[in-house]
Amino acid sequence: MKFTPAKPPLTGETLDSLTARLRENGEPAFRAKQILAWLYKKRVRSWDEMTNLSKSLRTWLADTFELMPAALVLNKQSEDVTDKLLLELGDRSLIETVIIRVPQEGVGVDHSRKTICISTQVGCAMGCVFCASGLAGLKRDLNAGEIVAQLLQVCYREDERTPRAHMELASFDNIVVMGMGEPLANYDHLIRALTILNADWGLGFGARRITISTSGLVPKILRLAEEPLGFRLAISLHGATDEVREQIMPVNKAFPLAKLLPAVKAFSEQHGRMVTLEFILIADVNDSLEQARKLRDIALDLHAHVNLIPYNTVEGLPWKRPSLTRQERFADILRAARISVTLRREKGHDIAAACGQLRLKTEKERELAAV
Repeated sequence: MKFTPAKPPLTGETLDSLTARLRENGEPAFRAKQILAWLYKKRVRSWDEMTNLSKSLRTWLADTFELMPAALVLNKQSEDVTDKLLLELGDRSLIETVIIRVPQEGVGVDHSRKTICISTQVGCAMGCVFCASGLAGLKRDLNAGEIVAQLLQVCYREDERTPRAHMELASFDNIVVMGMGEPLANYDHLIRALTILNADWGLGFGARRITISTSGLVPKILRLAEEPLGFRLAISLHGATDEVREQIMPVNKAFPLAKLLPAVKAFSEQHGRMVTLEFILIADVNDSLEQARKLRDIALDLHAHVNLIPYNTVEGLPWKRPSLTRQERFADILRAARISVTLRREKGHDIAAACGQLRLKTEKERELAAV
């Protein structure tokens, strides 16, 4: 399904595209920078707040563009101060954006390091058996403006918690494109959105602090390697052999490890930086010590960092996380080889923080209310 909004979102415009639209309307080029400064630096929420623009120009903007294409529906905060934002788009589709806070020693939660996990699709077509995002299939891609809008919604919320003197800066430390959907399946909209986030006239957010995750679309990985902006890459591996990976990730049939790993190495060599291997630990599926040894060999060959993620239980799915002892034994095999490894601890379980859970729960509640 393709969604065509009645008005394009301003958050999807680049400096060049907005300048061209303004010139068509008889406006000088410098207005584009003024408008984008109101949007990204001052983060106004209405056209009337753009006070250095004429009333006629503000009226034209309101008639031509949607200022914010994603409305906040829910903001759920867990006991570990993970936030999940549920956002509604123009066609009433729901997407999720997560704020992951890592408190720093000696400072309050308002000054913790913040990583923002954003979505790129409504649902997902990849069919990974352990993931809630794809349980209802793929509904549609997000456009660039809807992707960017997620970060602005985070900024709105964080600006309320921090002094306004810091508003011109992005109020978070990292962006991970690891939410709902397969990012590289929505390649063009993704790259446009990240270009807007990176630009000095946008949020001015450094490309090296943006990580794109993929389940393994090899042609798009190779294409991403040629992009001038040096985004980081994470691979949702979740199986260290084809046999295990195919049980849980259908994408492995098209792009088995013999195709995927050389593409990852080519990306790493092109950009000269470490890639990350994401590995969700699922009890009695991929948590064996043999899988750990195979993962060790892959990580050593790629000079990769490994994120071990104990499975976050999803209602309606049978998978479970391994015991803490089994998690540590798995991680120890990697540590013994001096691989850079992180064994994550659960965050956001009490607010259904695994990708897609809150969206599915809310959609079911809507369906019941409509009966």
